[in-house]
Amino acid sequence: MKVVTLEKALEYIQDGCTLMYGGFGGVGNPPTIINGILAKGVKNLHLIGNDAGFPNIGIGKLVSQGRASTLIASHIGSNPVAGNQMTGGKLKVEFSPQGTLVERIRAGGMGLGGVLIDVGIDSIIAKNKDTVEVSGRSFLIEPALMADVSIVYAKKADKYGNLIYDKSARNTNPLVAMAGQVTIAEVEEIVEIGQLDPEEIITPGVFVNFVIKSQGVDWKWVWE
Repeated sequence: MKVVTLEKALEYIQDGCTLMYGGFGGVGNPPTIINGILAKGVKNLHLIGNDAGFPNIGIGKLVSQGRASTLIASHIGSNPVAGNQMTGGKLKVEFSPQGTLVERIRAGGMGLGGVLIDVGIDSIIAKNKDTVEVSGRSFLIEPALMADVSIVYAKKADKYGNLIYDKSARNTNPLVAMAGQVTIAEVEEIVEIGQLDPEEIITPGVFVNFVIKSQGVDWKWVWE
């Protein structure tokens, strides 16, 4: 039985922890957990995820309220607050191309040390990075990414933590779920074990430690 209260799940998210989150531009970010982190007053987070959301949408709410000290992401362009914090020296940002980023997360979840990438090998991106030659080609060694806690958002879960995602919320969540020492899934619906169609399960429950019931998305999307 992995279904717990939000308060119980938040016990694992402390000041200074490395927090990985699923989603893209807010879609697939877990709103109830994010609000819980804000209410708990957690700070100095080391965030890893696709982007910085929007100022008042998704993970961007944590960034905008100054709860993060570092961020590894593929872009922050949709959140000008993150940009201001970066240029002001309040937020240290490491950019990773989107494909490279997800491969680094996947490697972390698979127990690999890193991945070999040739993107940017002849540019400033290669500065201070190790290289290796394979079959006559040179590659950068991009280290794997893991987290103290991963937070993901899913459409449905059973009580063992098997997860089904809805449409584009499936983007990075399955990989993020694998890369956390502790993984917390926020879901719209919780059913009994055996009620999910095995063919529809994307994240097996073995990767999920806790499941909480979502209170729903509480922000307006930029297109609304």
